[in-house]
Amino acid sequence: MKEQNKIHYCNLPQMPLRTFDMPMMPLRLEAIIMMEKKWVNGTKLKYAFFEEDSFFTPVTDRNGNQSKLFWKGTAAEKKAVGDAFKKWMNQDIGLEFEETDDRLEAIIRIGFAKGEGSWSYVGRDAWDIPKTQRTMNFGWDIIDDQDTILHEIGHAMGFPHEHQNPKAGIIWDEEAVYTALAGPPNFWSRDKTFHNIIRKISPDEVQGSSWDPNSIMHYPFGPNMIISPPEFKNGLTPEDGLSDRDITWVKQFYPKMDKRTFIELKPFHSEVIKIDAGNQINLEFLPEESRTYTISTFGSMDTVMILSEVIDGENVYIAGDDDSGEERNSVIKEKLLKGKKYIVNIRLYYKTSSGDTCVMVY
Repeated sequence: MKEQNKIHYCNLPQMPLRTFDMPMMPLRLEAIIMMEKKWVNGTKLKYAFFEEDSFFTPVTDRNGNQSKLFWKGTAAEKKAVGDAFKKWMNQDIGLEFEETDDRLEAIIRIGFAKGEGSWSYVGRDAWDIPKTQRTMNFGWDIIDDQDTILHEIGHAMGFPHEHQNPKAGIIWDEEAVYTALAGPPNFWSRDKTFHNIIRKISPDEVQGSSWDPNSIMHYPFGPNMIISPPEFKNGLTPEDGLSDRDITWVKQFYPKMDKRTFIELKPFHSEVIKIDAGNQINLEFLPEESRTYTISTFGSMDTVMILSEVIDGENVYIAGDDDSGEERNSVIKEKLLKGKKYIVNIRLYYKTSSGDTCVMVY
């Protein structure tokens, strides 16, 4: 085990908690919170690196001296990140990752500002971050630290910290944790330590019914930081790499897609949505005329719906709608062209036990 004063920790950006305008049944709320940061399966997440010296974080030390933490990385650092993206993809999942030189088309924008900590926005939180800003940063030398890279990519896929899993039953020696994280190499405030270590995430955000201390989303902890479970009083060190449970869960949320199972969507024909909560229906639409079409779900359910155009074999995003937690249905209205091929992906958060649910284009 590393000495505690040499362990770096991931510092997640703090995002406002989502609020709902109306009371909801617990099962519905649980389903929405579980899935809301996950991507629609089949999404190609493009990532880019900041290359210009004009992108940096200005810092001022305690003596008033100013300096710059540049966001661009070395060729070796960028290769290490690319290798980690490939390792996730090699688990035979439905999400894809692709490097692009065009930062404006990248959802994941990566910096290497040393001394600023390593972090990533979680899943779809990255969607609304301005294109001039990072959605992921590596704040220490990660060339030989693939676990940190895999961890941050796990966040980008929508997975939370496993050591904050309320099902772990971890009882912290809180003052010992605050003291350890206030020192080198992290130098965290109590608020930052609480947010990233001690705070329990909502049970609704947690995958499965148990805790995985070997998860890539779990960090190591030195002696006397954990009071219970007692077997970790002398420290906890997750095994290197992706755990078996990491692989199981990423395949559950993002299973490999078989395009032969896609359903053809025809105008004015209701296609019944026969899937369980958390699963996804994938449809193809080939317009027979160029005009404005409306694609809508019907029935009592919460969904996120994405419309893409197939261009040179790649699904290019056109529009999306998420009706979760609202008393309405997902609707997309766009002009579509004859001779083009479009893909509609609908992921189901929750549906009531009675009544048919369907999707129609008209």
